[in-house]
Amino acid sequence: MKTEKGAGHTDGPNTAEDPHGTRAHDTDGPHRLARFRITAGDGFRLADHDPDDTDGAPDNGSGSRERMEDRVRTLAKLQEKLFAHGRWGVLVLFQAMDAGGKDSCIKHIFSGVNPQGCQVVSFKTPSANEVRHDFLWRCVRALPERGHIGVFNRSFYEDVLIARVHPETLEAWNLPADCTGPDIWEHRYRDIVHLEHYLARNGTLVLKFFLHISRDEQRKRLLARLEDPDKHWKFAWSDLQERTRWDDYQSAYEDMIRATATPVAPWHVVPANSKRFARSVVMDVIIGALERLDLRTPEPDAAMRKLMARAEQLLKNDEDPGPGDGVPS
Repeated sequence: MKTEKGAGHTDGPNTAEDPHGTRAHDTDGPHRLARFRITAGDGFRLADHDPDDTDGAPDNGSGSRERMEDRVRTLAKLQEKLFAHGRWGVLVLFQAMDAGGKDSCIKHIFSGVNPQGCQVVSFKTPSANEVRHDFLWRCVRALPERGHIGVFNRSFYEDVLIARVHPETLEAWNLPADCTGPDIWEHRYRDIVHLEHYLARNGTLVLKFFLHISRDEQRKRLLARLEDPDKHWKFAWSDLQERTRWDDYQSAYEDMIRATATPVAPWHVVPANSKRFARSVVMDVIIGALERLDLRTPEPDAAMRKLMARAEQLLKNDEDPGPGDGVPS
């Protein structure tokens, strides 16, 4: 599968020529993040990415926990700057097989951010209302505003994954016959790439993560849910049914990444058999991308600085403002 030739190489955020660090920074933090970043799909093979890979990083111990806690604090500070700066929005998008660790990754990474500036949206089976619209509609209406982080737990990519493995689900959308031909997947890939370039040109940084687990690791996690009463609510018989289509899903993910990986919106194929390692990689990618935006809090002008000085004086003296106070001059 191919997208428009050169589309990802010519468009992108004007104020950050390299928001994803694709031309530099072979290493970010302790992880070699560049090896997980896919900026062009030609030649991509999912089999070349080991879900057990931890890049030599320790997976346990107080050191890794302390580092994660420190990164949570760093992300919280960056989010505050993003909010105050008010010029960029950030979309963080997660895809994975069932039990791939999306929920826990989101929970841990965004545990320190201000909820007022971060919204998490989960996309499940489309509703009766959603299937009356185009396949991008339900996600587009949930995109983050500038100054905010939007987190998508699954996304419009479901419509080139589940819908491709189960093409019968397209019937619910009641599409015209001319829109459901053999080119539908290529068309949808193009639509997604166009959307991501459009977002980049309008000040939204797109960060995409595929949490890559093995079939055996999925088996272990599904079994753990059955053995833990507190996680019984997560069990769905459909998870076992979908396991029978594992190879089909792997092929669909591979085609999806090949077709939609661009420098503007690259895929990060994160080895996720180790949840702790996966969270660390995702956290480092997000922090690195935000730092490259060069976020700045607004500087007060001369009039505002004068008002601030007067306010400080009044507060120190425990005085109330007079009739002439608070008027810029």
